[in-house]
Amino acid sequence: MKIEHPNTALNILVIGANGGIGKQAVELALEAGHKVTALLRDPAKLAMTHANLLIAKGNVMYPESFEDYLEGKDAVISALGTNTINKPTILYSEGNKNLLKAMRKKGVMRAFFISASAIEISPVLPFYVRFAEKYIVQKILRHMYDDLRLMEKLIKETDTDWTIMRPPRLTDKPVTGKYRFAINSFLKNCLSISRADVAHFMINNINNEATYHTMIEISY
Repeated sequence: MKIEHPNTALNILVIGANGGIGKQAVELALEAGHKVTALLRDPAKLAMTHANLLIAKGNVMYPESFEDYLEGKDAVISALGTNTINKPTILYSEGNKNLLKAMRKKGVMRAFFISASAIEISPVLPFYVRFAEKYIVQKILRHMYDDLRLMEKLIKETDTDWTIMRPPRLTDKPVTGKYRFAINSFLKNCLSISRADVAHFMINNINNEATYHTMIEISY
């Protein structure tokens, strides 16, 4: 689905730009006519070229490595992720804590953060899904979810114009632009969404004030 070209191009920083959601956010933002700085630890992992794209090296655990890339940005998409699920992590909490401090320093207010729907059991999901999330998913991903909960707490304590995305099971299907979402509430049958459509929602709601200071559940 083609993104509508905006009246005004924005300057966006995407962190974790080689990940599933991050890469999609870069591609869709460029398609929409925005300027994008893609930040990742190893720039060689993002095989992409575009006149409006800057690929930059940086690590959220070391603020001095990325602070300057926040200069002049209209919005940030933090798409951090880790494949390590059997060990404690501080990537989400400490990484985004560093990001939020740097945003404040550089005067950037708007940001999206990626969390997960299953860190809180939805009362409107079918019983078997609630059972699976509580006794299987939350146990397998307990280290990641512990850090995501801390991340959410830290974000909510700031005065930035934040939006926390809480997607369910992520797929690699292409963008459709056709999905449901709930603002600060639970979405019925919130079961799956593509990474591309999570990115689509963020790119198309950067300036939507109704999504400021909110948590978004999104699903087909």
